[in-house]
Amino acid sequence: MIDNNLGTKVITQIGILVHDIEKTAQAYADFFDMEKPTINWTDPVEKAKSEYQDKPTEARAKLAFFDLGSLQLELIEPDQHPSTWREDLEKNGEGPHHIAFVVKGMKEKIALMERQGMKLIQKGEYQGGRYAYLDSSEQLKVLVELLENDEE
Repeated sequence: MIDNNLGTKVITQIGILVHDIEKTAQAYADFFDMEKPTINWTDPVEKAKSEYQDKPTEARAKLAFFDLGSLQLELIEPDQHPSTWREDLEKNGEGPHHIAFVVKGMKEKIALMERQGMKLIQKGEYQGGRYAYLDSSEQLKVLVELLENDEE
């Protein structure tokens, strides 16, 4: 049994890997009858402090976010550098990558999940917080992303 001590059961985001973020973002915008969101690059490694499989990585990705009420849809087009995004896109093709939860106490939550066999595979920072991807594919059939936002 999986011990959910994340402090939440609310999925806040679904991440989808794509080859062409411009085309896919427009398709979702048309589907939802909304404007295509701004597409931005993740921060460079110097700012993001990105690590993949316990090593620094220069990996970056283009991101587009659709805010859909209580859920956010994230489109991810990775660059060529080693990352969970690049590996999964090459291995599995386009499609779902992760479900995300907002947590407090990132280090403790990572330790909790690792005790349950869900290994930390990538982490980094973004303006206002940090993220961590854990390999929960054996247990949950999808990766879990933890998001921790700085206190305002």
